Parts: sequence; structure tokens; C-alpha cells
Amino acid sequence: MRLDLYDVKDKKQTVPEIFVKDYTYSLPEEKIARYPNRERDSSRLLVYDRGISENIFSHLPDIVSPDSLMVFNNSKVIRARIFFNKETGAQIEVFCLYPGAPSTFDESLSSVRYCSWWCAVGNAKKWKNETLEKELEYEGKKYCLKARKLDINNDFLIMFEWDAPADFSKMLDCCGNIPIPPYLRRDSEQTDEYSYQTVYSKLKGSVAAPTAGLHFSRKVLDSLKSRGVDFEEITLHVGAGTFKPIKDELAHKHEMHKETFIINRSTLEHLRDKTGNIIAVGTTSARMLESLYWLGVACRDKNTYSLSQWEAYQHDTGMSAKEAFTRLIDKMDSQKTSSEQASTEIMIVPGYRFRTIRGLITNFHQPESTLILLVAAFIGDRWKDVYNYALDNDFRFLSYGDCSLLYNNE
Repeated sequence: MRLDLYDVKDKKQTVPEIFVKDYTYSLPEEKIARYPNRERDSSRLLVYDRGISENIFSHLPDIVSPDSLMVFNNSKVIRARIFFNKETGAQIEVFCLYPGAPSTFDESLSSVRYCSWWCAVGNAKKWKNETLEKELEYEGKKYCLKARKLDINNDFLIMFEWDAPADFSKMLDCCGNIPIPPYLRRDSEQTDEYSYQTVYSKLKGSVAAPTAGLHFSRKVLDSLKSRGVDFEEITLHVGAGTFKPIKDELAHKHEMHKETFIINRSTLEHLRDKTGNIIAVGTTSARMLESLYWLGVACRDKNTYSLSQWEAYQHDTGMSAKEAFTRLIDKMDSQKTSSEQASTEIMIVPGYRFRTIRGLITNFHQPESTLILLVAAFIGDRWKDVYNYALDNDFRFLSYGDCSLLYNNE
């Protein structure tokens, strides 16, 4: 692996030179878990803490230090895939990715009669300029959902209109499908409605589950709490970009997806007080926490709560996480607000130094993915030992697979 620094064209920033082929491994089809375990907390748990050991996820409360703060992503998966059937027999799949207008998830999902979303479209060549229609049933009556194209970029901007007396969230509940990952190579089933949501999910907006959280049962959460482990919830809506493969030889050519999240002042206070003992539940929580650090670093220089893909690599700072969180708290106090919406495109690759988390709970990810790059950044070259152990000992991989608890002992 080379860690030469060079300028990213037109960005005036430097990032490590990462060859994606250095972060691959052979993943046999039979290792991919296409269905979840019967019990959420019965999955196997690989623990990396200088060495490798294994356990059962239900024993997590016996492993985690009682002074830890676990940060969970409470975003809820929406039924984002809608199938329209044309009179010709062609089927068009419209996959809602993120809101167009209104631009926030809450406002868009609560819209009545119409809203627009940026969408991926399956079988797009069969959709000319006509309006697609889908009949649905709501509260015992028949209604119609319509879709028409407004704009085409990398994705499609789609205007949805409906005549049911309900918001868009309820329309998706009536006629959408749970967007299970494409690598499961099957259609979503009724059981996915429950198993592809965390037990603590609250706020709708994700089009992919924060899968590390799928292993937590109410029993495990209660046991952790009884042992003194602190909890904090954040809301980061997971986009379909989490499945987007890196197609280029060099990681810096990959365009990272944007994800939005909510910052609460009370959460920042809790994070500040628990610095050094924070465990991120999932890569989305890890990205959000690291993004908060860099937003704190930059908050005196800019007014926006947004972080670009390589902005973190621009700064050479010795600022502590506690100071960065404090700066964000002070900024919110000066603005007299208790919460803010933020966005991040941060891409964490080997060579990056984590500032906020000591531990990471995460599943086993696809080769040559942004997620495995994040894992490699967190535990270094030992990621190969972790993955080889999991492969050699028949761990189950990807979204419905087994889990790992990784510690960064720098």
C-alpha cells in the first residue's frame, strides 16, 4: 500500500493514494447470508482487540467495558422500491434515493398530494415520456399513484402525485417494497419487513439498513444498560450509495454519496463527556462521528454544516475530539438552536486517523468496497487477518451475516 499524498484535481486537497485491488478477497457465494438468523442476537461475534477471538452476539454485554458509550443510528428503512406495470407488459422499477422537493426527508415523507424524489430507475429504456400509474388501496378504498420524469442526471428526478388522503410515507407503505441489498439476489419477502429493521429504528429515511444494528435484541440492549453502558442515538439516513462499488483502480476517483444526519446539542454534550470510550454501532455511525469532529474543526471558518469528500484530509490538526465537540456546542448556543441538520460525503480510507471512536461494531463487507476501506483504516493491515479468520471459520457475510467488534488500539 502506498501512502503518497497528491493533489485531488480542482479540490486543492491531498489524499492518500490507495489502490483498490489491495483491499480485495475472494468471497464465495455460499458465505453470503441471504436470510437472517432466526434470533437477532444468535449471530456469531468476532472480536479483534490486538488478537482475534470469537463469541456469540448475545454475550456482548460481557465483553464491552461498562464505561463505554454506544452510538446507534436510529434511522428507519422506507419501502423505497416501487414497481409500475405498463400496458405493454413492461415493468419499471422506481427506487427512491433521496428527496428533491421538499428537500428534507421529514418534509418530503409528510408531503400530501405530491413531491419529487431523485430515483434510480430499472428498465429505464422502456419508460419514454408517459406518466406511469399504480393502483393502490388505502383504508379500504382504491387510489392511484402517478410518476413522471422531470429531469435526468446520473439519477432521475421523479414527480409523484397521488389522490389518497395520506402523506407520501403512507403511500410508500401501501405500494412500495423493502429495498434489500442487490447482492442477496432475491426479491424482498414479508419477513424482511421486520428483519431488515433494527429494533430501535424510529425516523424514516434510509433506503438501506444500518446492518450492524440488526444483531441487537431488546434483551441485549437491556443487559448492556443494566451493566452501565451508556447509549446515544443519532439519525443518519443511509443511501443506496453504500452499495455502490468502487469501479476505478484508485480510490480517490470514486465519488462518495452524500448522507444527511441530525445533530442534537444534548448528543454533542454526551459525546464530549465520553471521549475515549465511544463505540460506533455501524459504519454509518462511525462516519457521522468522524464528520462531527471535522465540522467542529472547521466551524469557525464556515457557517454550513456540511463536509465534502476529502475535506478531512485538508487539515493537519492536533485538536482533540472534546474540543471539536465543544466548538460545535458553542456554535449552536450562539445560534440559539438545540439541533441542526448536517450532511457528509466523507470517504475514510487507509491512512486516515480516527479521532472520535475506540471501538466499531460492524458486519463483514464486500471486497473492494468503501466499507472495507473504512475497516482497513480503523484496524490497519490486520483487516486481512480478521477477514481470513472469518472466511476460514465459516462466518456469514454481508447484511444478514455475522458481526465483528473491532478495537483501535493506537
